[in-house]
Amino acid sequence: MRVVTWNVNSVKQRLPRFLPWLDERRPDVLCLQETKVPDDTFAELLDDELARRGYEVAAYGEARWNGVAILSRVGLDDVVRGIEGAPGFPNPEARALAATCGGVRVHCLYVPNGRVPDSDHYHYKLAWLAALREVVAAGPADAIVSGDMNIAPTDDDVFDPAAYVGQTHVTGPERDALAALHGLGLRDVVRDRWPDQRVFTYWDYRAGMFPKDLGMRIDLVLASEPVAGRVRAAWVDRQARKGTGPSDHAPVVVDLDEAPDGDIGPVVPPPSAPSVRRGSTRLPQSR
Repeated sequence: MRVVTWNVNSVKQRLPRFLPWLDERRPDVLCLQETKVPDDTFAELLDDELARRGYEVAAYGEARWNGVAILSRVGLDDVVRGIEGAPGFPNPEARALAATCGGVRVHCLYVPNGRVPDSDHYHYKLAWLAALREVVAAGPADAIVSGDMNIAPTDDDVFDPAAYVGQTHVTGPERDALAALHGLGLRDVVRDRWPDQRVFTYWDYRAGMFPKDLGMRIDLVLASEPVAGRVRAAWVDRQARKGTGPSDHAPVVVDLDEAPDGDIGPVVPPPSAPSVRRGSTRLPQSR
């Protein structure tokens, strides 16, 4: 079973690339974030094409912002929209969707950004993550928690820790909240498989960050022990970030039980840019 998570940053904008990518990679379960369309628009855009390819669809969207969806060719049962007990900002946002696919409870998440440390949105993010932990802790044993987590787990998951001082995504409380999910017995399957490799999933559109490979790893697949033991390949589809009109995120691909493309590395194709000297590059928003 191939499980993929991908922040598409507007499914409408990504449509010319999305269906060819779907035919190439053929995921069995696909978790999408930042769809940025209400449910009726998602259906108009994609339901016929997805049904033709054998996918069932659960979508939870809103106009302009947020939005998540799960596509599955291996069943789509017990769908739950949102997270029980989670706060809104000020109202509930379309950021979480869960379903049972192929016997695995799959959580598709678009975690709040946090914006600025110690802001109202930052505290909203931490409270939202605490509510998520309670939901995941309730089971079942076979689970995947995936999506745009908007947290880089460690300094190894950003191109230069010095560039992120004073920024969200890397603060202690955010990383503690992510560690609390790990504490439920979830494993970061990409990092487990590639503990010492340079792996990113997001690159800012500005300042040539992608060709320079100045990115972050904030799109994660966390799996419970029974599911993590089934992993045969885990990698970032960097090809989907290249070319014309890409999302600023790349898909994260996890193959359970068998790997159709083989165990082909952490990032495909690998970047050609070398790592930068620490402290030599600033974030585009800091310039």
